[in-house]
Amino acid sequence: MAVLAAAILVPAASGAAQPRLTKERATALFLGNDKVADWLDRYPHDGRVTDATYEPDSSKCSAGGTGGCWNVTVTWKKNDKVDAGVIATGKVDDSTTRVTEAWTGPQVAWKMARGYEGAFGGKKINSLRYWLPFCFVFLLGLLDFRRPLSLRNLDLVALLSFSVSLWYFNHGNVFTSVPLVYPPLLYLLARCVWIGARGRPVRAARPLWKPTVLLAAAVFIIGFRVGLNIEDSNVIDVGYAGVIGAQRISSGVMPYDNFPKEDALKACGPADSAGEIRDRIQFNGRCESANPLGDTYGPVAYEAYLPGYWIRGWSGKWDKLPAVHLTSIIFDVLCALGLGLAGLRYGGRWLGAALVFAWAAFPFTQYASMSNTNDTIVPAFLIFGFWLAGSPWARGISVALSGLTKFAPLIVAPLWLTYPGPVRRPRPALAFAAGFVVATVVAFSILLFDGHPVQAAQTFYERTLKTQIMRESPFSLWDWAQYHARGIPDLHIVQRVLEGLLVLGALVAAFVPRTKTPLQLAALTGALLIGFELVLTHWSWLYIPWFFPFVVFALLFGAREQPQQASV
Repeated sequence: MAVLAAAILVPAASGAAQPRLTKERATALFLGNDKVADWLDRYPHDGRVTDATYEPDSSKCSAGGTGGCWNVTVTWKKNDKVDAGVIATGKVDDSTTRVTEAWTGPQVAWKMARGYEGAFGGKKINSLRYWLPFCFVFLLGLLDFRRPLSLRNLDLVALLSFSVSLWYFNHGNVFTSVPLVYPPLLYLLARCVWIGARGRPVRAARPLWKPTVLLAAAVFIIGFRVGLNIEDSNVIDVGYAGVIGAQRISSGVMPYDNFPKEDALKACGPADSAGEIRDRIQFNGRCESANPLGDTYGPVAYEAYLPGYWIRGWSGKWDKLPAVHLTSIIFDVLCALGLGLAGLRYGGRWLGAALVFAWAAFPFTQYASMSNTNDTIVPAFLIFGFWLAGSPWARGISVALSGLTKFAPLIVAPLWLTYPGPVRRPRPALAFAAGFVVATVVAFSILLFDGHPVQAAQTFYERTLKTQIMRESPFSLWDWAQYHARGIPDLHIVQRVLEGLLVLGALVAAFVPRTKTPLQLAALTGALLIGFELVLTHWSWLYIPWFFPFVVFALLFGAREQPQQASV
């Protein structure tokens, strides 16, 4: 009887695992999906190859499926030089015949392009319920209500207009979201260049709110931001990289090429929803969650996390990472504080309070804080250097520390070197250079942990600058040619021309105007940082806080607040 039962049950079990759809039918259903068909229309049929494999494990299929599914891929290759690779992929539910996933173009390789809810910053800050109140409060506190059609009001709306492109990004529409970034960037660039060249503040009526009201509102909002960060934010790979680097440095290990890997290492944790095991025993014997590409930033991007790591530690896993949250909150508050000090010094009580309020109420600074990246570390050093702009030492140190977090701020080095005007005496320039060199040497001292400084420097270059220069990304107009799709132009030559103009602009800004006020320094700094972001291959809404402090200083500086001339 047992043998008979086995004979009956085994075929039944085998039959239950068999797919209902054929490979050809599953492929046809996927290709018939509107989204997939629209994208594939950009590619000739010649060179297109499809493939489909059956997955019986429902846990590896999309949520909502009732059984197994088909994984379908479409690749396209014209010749050895024109190869788009996988141009579409997705899943077809075997029982319902429904296409449960359909990823095309940049969504194939970039999960962040798929519009997952709350992928950056958590769900709350990305919801209209929270985002729109931030926008409303920002405008309520800073609008010129007596002159509704003033340029200042247009400037504030331009700053908030990045919200439109972010909305499309959050809905997985990269080819709409990316082009919408450039109009506000170009507008703000033009405004900063205009203010920097003329040296005249934006015309505005007498402020509606007194400094005490703005400052009180800012303190309340900052407290709300901290609570929101603790309650609902997430930590993406950039922030996770910060605490890994801090742990390595604290342990006397050079971070570069020593981040947690996942290939060919002993597993020490379960597989995730995609079947990948990220927890592996690393070279130090610790069980750590992999982040193999996290060592692509400057040394300060990891050193800045040392206080947070010393206070909160790190378990080795990609868990809640309290050290990262603490670091994000610290630098978020430091940016607000530094702006307040700079505004108070150069413009008076109202400007100081307005700048603190602007940072607190601007939704994109909270977006960066709640994503817990290193993107508020970049402006923090520059803000305090701007506050102490009269000291060449302080300017040199701040540019070095900011530039060695992420390399973009190095573009302002010539401008900050020559501020406030022609270098008639060598001492200020030498002091700037000395501050820059000292900060750079201290930051790079971690390369000595390797014991072979020359080899460590080469490893640093390959893991950081080379990786950043060679990377591909769909999050700008410049690299869309990688998809070889009909109707998408190759703009690499335009990008190279603009990069040359940016370098030229950085040199010109160092000497024109000959003598600069703090207003002009802020405006031209904002212009150069925006210019850098305009030519970036990989751009993100997280980068807006890099230029925001200097742009908002230039836009809010009033005619009744005369700029002070820095002394050197």
